[in-house]
Amino acid sequence: MSTDNRYIFDEYIVQGETTQKQRAENWQIAIGLQDVDKLKNSRYLLNTAKEHIEGKIDLAAAEERIADYYRTEEGRKLAADRTDEADIVATRIAAILAEDAFAFIPEEYSRLHKRLFKGVFPHAGKYRTVNISKKEWVLDGESVIYAPADLLKETIEYDFSQERKFSYYGLSPQESVKHICKFIAGLWQIHPFMEGNTRTTAVFTILYLRKFGFQVSNEPFKQYSWYFRNALVRANYNNYAHGISSTTIYLERFFENLIFQGKNELKNRFCHILWKEGQSAQSAIPKCHRGTLEKVALDFLRENPKATQKMLSEHIGKSERTAKRLTKALQEKGLLVRKNGKRNGVWEVKPEK
Repeated sequence: MSTDNRYIFDEYIVQGETTQKQRAENWQIAIGLQDVDKLKNSRYLLNTAKEHIEGKIDLAAAEERIADYYRTEEGRKLAADRTDEADIVATRIAAILAEDAFAFIPEEYSRLHKRLFKGVFPHAGKYRTVNISKKEWVLDGESVIYAPADLLKETIEYDFSQERKFSYYGLSPQESVKHICKFIAGLWQIHPFMEGNTRTTAVFTILYLRKFGFQVSNEPFKQYSWYFRNALVRANYNNYAHGISSTTIYLERFFENLIFQGKNELKNRFCHILWKEGQSAQSAIPKCHRGTLEKVALDFLRENPKATQKMLSEHIGKSERTAKRLTKALQEKGLLVRKNGKRNGVWEVKPEK
């Protein structure tokens, strides 16, 4: 997603009346959250959102308009890059954030997932039935250990019951943030759904915080959604053999910005397991570990064959020029092939000889 998309409605926030301001903030969050899966919204979605912000159409009409768009030839072409998913889910997030209804029960979590992804995923609102793992850039290719599929219901109910017993009364802002981070990180780690967990967790988090009267800033989710996901990963990863333990510090920085107008610098490279506090390099991966950088790039392109150079550069924490040099070097080594040209091509990672 381009930076322009994330800031496109700033004029309504700065100059618009109260209703326009709130609508614009909701849309910015909704669009920004698509970045957790590196999805891009269409220009059609942005124009539709603008009409809603200006009061020309309501959200029901916006959802219907987006659904109709992806029945057209133009829309079907964009769907190949999951742009339809980004547009549909963003519209639904904007609609949910405009409502006041919320129930702090596990069923609400499932309901949110179903509402966000109905028609997008066949398993919308349903718990996964298999165990999973996911290679993470921030973990140098390793995976978080997620809750076992046969214990999802019990695990979620336990986490909700423990949180329901907890009282935030009398806590300092720092203490509140620490506890919120612990609960949200634990909820995310359960990973009850096959896909769409981070976006569901983010929307649930916003609604939960609003229930307690916290004023949630749109800026962090608008601009740092991928950081939010990386911080959740780091909050749930332990590798004591290599001196790595789970930490909520990165998530705490995000939440301090989210609800207490903090000014923490949120850089994805800070979350990487190879990053050292105070490090001045442009990447979490030391320059001397060239092999590591190549491995991270290959792992990313293997799982994201349609990735652009910009997406790759963000994942490795380098400039686009460096990303281009890296892919060229990998091609020359015979480890990477570009098929079907530059514009609509895909990456194919070859087995190392």
